[in-house]
Amino acid sequence: MTMDATTSDRIMVTVDGRTAEVPVGTTILNAARQMGVTIPTLCNFRGLSSYGACRVCLVEIERGQGRQLVASCSYPAECGLVVHTETENVRDSRRTILELLLAQAPESTELAEFAANLGVESTPFQPVAGGKCILCGLCARVCNELMGRGAVNLFGRGTAKQVRTAYAEQTDQCQACGACAFVCPTGSIDLQTITSRRFRPHNTAYDQFLTARPCIDLAHPQASPRVPYIDRDNCVHFKSDECGLCSKVCQAGAIDYDQMTETIDLQVGSVILTPGFEAFDATRRGEFGYGFAPNVLTNVQFERMLSASGPTRGHLSRPSDGRAPKRLAFIQCVGSRDAGCDNDYCSSVCCMAATKEAILAMEHEPGLEVTVFFLDLRAFGKDFDRYYERAQKLGVRYVRSFISRTYEMPGTRNLRLVHMNPDMKPVEEEFDLIVLSLGLEPSASLQEQAERLGVVLNRWGFARTSELLPLDTSRPGVYVGGAFQEPKDIPDTVMQASAAAARAMSLLASARGTLVRTKSYPPQRDVTDEPPRIGVFVCHCGSNIASVVDVEAVVKRAGDFPDVILAEHNVYTCASNNQDLMKEKIVANRLNRVVVASCTPRTHEPIFRDTLRDAGLNPYLFEMANIRDQCSWVHTASPEHATAKAVDLVRMAVGRAARLMPLQEDTVPVSNGALVVGGGIAGMTAALALADQGFPVHLVEKSDQLGGTIHEIHHTLDHGDVQAFLAQTVERVRASRHITVYLDSHVAKVDGNVGGFTSKVAAEGETQEIKHGVVVVATGAMELKPQSYGYSRSSQVLTQLELADRLGRGELDLPAKATVIMIQCVEQRSEERPYCSRVCCTTAVRNALLLKERYPKARIMVLYRDMRTYGYREAAYRDAREKGVLFVRYEAEQPPTLDVGGKLRLKVREPALGRDLQIEPDMVVLAAPMTPRADRKEISDLLKVPLNADGFFLEAHMKLRPVDFASEGLFICGTAHSPKFITESISQANAVAARAATILSHKQMPVSGQIAYVDPDKCVSCMTCVHLCAYMAPKIGTDNKAEVQGVVCMGCGSCASECPAKAIMLRHYVDTQILAAVNSLLYAEPVEKQVENPYPEQVGVAPPKWHKSGS
Repeated sequence: MTMDATTSDRIMVTVDGRTAEVPVGTTILNAARQMGVTIPTLCNFRGLSSYGACRVCLVEIERGQGRQLVASCSYPAECGLVVHTETENVRDSRRTILELLLAQAPESTELAEFAANLGVESTPFQPVAGGKCILCGLCARVCNELMGRGAVNLFGRGTAKQVRTAYAEQTDQCQACGACAFVCPTGSIDLQTITSRRFRPHNTAYDQFLTARPCIDLAHPQASPRVPYIDRDNCVHFKSDECGLCSKVCQAGAIDYDQMTETIDLQVGSVILTPGFEAFDATRRGEFGYGFAPNVLTNVQFERMLSASGPTRGHLSRPSDGRAPKRLAFIQCVGSRDAGCDNDYCSSVCCMAATKEAILAMEHEPGLEVTVFFLDLRAFGKDFDRYYERAQKLGVRYVRSFISRTYEMPGTRNLRLVHMNPDMKPVEEEFDLIVLSLGLEPSASLQEQAERLGVVLNRWGFARTSELLPLDTSRPGVYVGGAFQEPKDIPDTVMQASAAAARAMSLLASARGTLVRTKSYPPQRDVTDEPPRIGVFVCHCGSNIASVVDVEAVVKRAGDFPDVILAEHNVYTCASNNQDLMKEKIVANRLNRVVVASCTPRTHEPIFRDTLRDAGLNPYLFEMANIRDQCSWVHTASPEHATAKAVDLVRMAVGRAARLMPLQEDTVPVSNGALVVGGGIAGMTAALALADQGFPVHLVEKSDQLGGTIHEIHHTLDHGDVQAFLAQTVERVRASRHITVYLDSHVAKVDGNVGGFTSKVAAEGETQEIKHGVVVVATGAMELKPQSYGYSRSSQVLTQLELADRLGRGELDLPAKATVIMIQCVEQRSEERPYCSRVCCTTAVRNALLLKERYPKARIMVLYRDMRTYGYREAAYRDAREKGVLFVRYEAEQPPTLDVGGKLRLKVREPALGRDLQIEPDMVVLAAPMTPRADRKEISDLLKVPLNADGFFLEAHMKLRPVDFASEGLFICGTAHSPKFITESISQANAVAARAATILSHKQMPVSGQIAYVDPDKCVSCMTCVHLCAYMAPKIGTDNKAEVQGVVCMGCGSCASECPAKAIMLRHYVDTQILAAVNSLLYAEPVEKQVENPYPEQVGVAPPKWHKSGS
């Protein structure tokens, strides 16, 4: 190479008009890559030597007065060299080369796709029959240069040249690493012709081993931090010191093979254990065929298959042949409720998980027949029974039967199983696909971790806690949450995570704020007088969006929209590294509006708004188009329509974004007190958890004593002394200097908003005004007094709560050989009350065990529909059966009947025997439902919070905000939320305290800029807005005009849409902005229109000169 006079180690090269400095010896191909110019190639692979075999990378270089075609992958750049990559000569030559390659490898779909992307669809030359190899030599180079094996090479000359092993036989030189197949651009490598060793793909744990992964990979697509890891057990470099390709190609130099595990010492005041769980290993129950019958999947694998980002992109298919199944079966309780594998507890989540997956499967595959084989359907959570009933109405078939084995059918690979029908006769059925509902168990590493922490585990390997202290481990200061405490579903896990945080917050209250670092943002640019410069970022969402929507086509169209300066796409726009890139693009291109087309703004809008703040833009200069929920999810079967709709949504977002204005967020002071309504165990626990953190609490109880229904309960299932615990809790409440107790009192009025409530507490004709920042509703529930089974007519008929109270007080008197019948689901799980009271089955088991202790010869029979003794309660159910308690199932259509005229006579139909049982009991105990209290409507109206169809208070979101109301600063806990055990009420009350502390711990709180405002000149004081608003934000001011309390307003826009005088506008959604989105969809060309400033009363915001009411 000719060097310049300065003998510099860098030279100047020009490619397609772009000039850059590159190191001496750089090939033209690599120089172009450094400049961002793409040159197509087949035989070049980063980290391997250049060969110049395919010639697809031809470029044209200037030489004197002429030009010359050269292979860019092997031709070294020269000082002053001028390169052209897309001249007519280059395109014609590249076309001819591709046509020749297509003739040489007509069987390669990979090559055909590559050529089609370059505009070459066919070849005029005679194809070589069966050809797939183009003799690029990549396989030989990777095997020699990186793997040091030389197992394959190029042999022969001319037309006889081919890739093969030394003697065209399988060789031991090959280590079956698969590198040759990985680099091959045409898919021509067949490892079985090279080696007899079995190639074992490394399956990804994230996709439940349904897909393969490389040895360097991300833990999962949205891992945070988004940093790949190296699988040292399988990586060739760590096994043989060869390869090292990743370090050669990583431009950031991030690969460090010598990096070792680092131990970090942290000084902390508390520890919260949330290590989760592992799914039961289905191979331990080989009778179901998992591991050798490919069409037997676990429920976690099936969950991934249903996912739009899963291995099949949400399409149901049988692993054996890829065919869509027509008959699907779920087998419940695999590795759960099973003493044979030491998991004799219930995993709590499997029944509802199977129900959800069954419904989703039927949505994905219309006409699919789904059968769930179960023992007891444990739909014990809030609204779970409704979901179960919905599944049945949709056609999911539930069969109560124990399945002991499945058989794979030869040929079809279908699965055959035998179950018992209602007449107790064996029935044989065949299914295309079987899903095993696996139990939850602690991970194997937890034992060692617990020993290091000094935490005692229970007999199943989970953290040992008590029902009355469900968050405390055996070591003070170490708390537990989630499935490590007990198997549980997402709502209970999220709730208990907050509860564990509350326990730690109480312990560390004196240190609050000492480690807080305030995030600083750059000054916001004033973009008021700037014309719109919009950046559009379209997200693949992995394959969640890109598997249906043509993301690149959307980006291409977006780049042509008015005012769009930049349009690009990312695999995950919300990933931290892409957020950093977005900030750089905003600054570099001086963007003043940003549009992101991705998933839902419900979860991701705050992330992107914060990115704008980091880039020096007002966060309200952001607009989002939801092309996942509204395109890829609803138009899966029609990618063209999904893409067209995505383009329209982005067009509308861009049109609206051009008219967005910066908004300012205000702050309001926070009153750090809390009002707790209800003095039962939940209310007292919430009050104590807040008081322990130093917050003043006003605890209002309607009756003359604290404790509520817990006064009638004496023992927990684990023999905890409830009355002693109650006395201790009441004493702690009364002794706390931060808690003020109001007995025989009720809340008469609540005004104000989050952080600044003013309430009036009434007692004995007197009213006291208190100020507080949050409200906690813990009004409890009560046991229904049944109207059936002669409850009010016979002293021998009790409720379970009454029996528990008599047992606790020692006031029960029965004959030694008494017959006691317990009837479950009395006046519940019915048309009038279609919910499960959650506690009844366990209460029956607990009372039955207590009766057996005191009356060992008593005959006790529990009549049930489903025994819902979930979690560790299953062990008590098993204990009761072993001690002689009889459990007899009845059907909802044939409930027991009881004659109370004189001697009690009970009749029940036993479905297994197919006949009626006649019994003369000494006592009948009814499992009456837990019902909402009578004053629930009063509280609901007072606080403007909703009730569900059953009369319990309705949380904001079952999984994301399980203890919050939709209105900020209002919280719910205990049985006022839904029926639950004492232990669950205690956890939920602690969770409320943690959530409330996120408000009370601040002196001020921000007020959103997206709020409604009233034009007083247009307001006619009709009070439509006052009556309509669910959050009580509008009120009539002193001037007899409506005004909106900004801190209360949730920005929903209901008042703005209903105001008959059009006096109310919603900031960030004013008419001109909404019409701009509509016009951008209706009109191809923007319509120039001068508009007034939509926020005339906002200081410092001038009317923009550039607004357009079009796209």
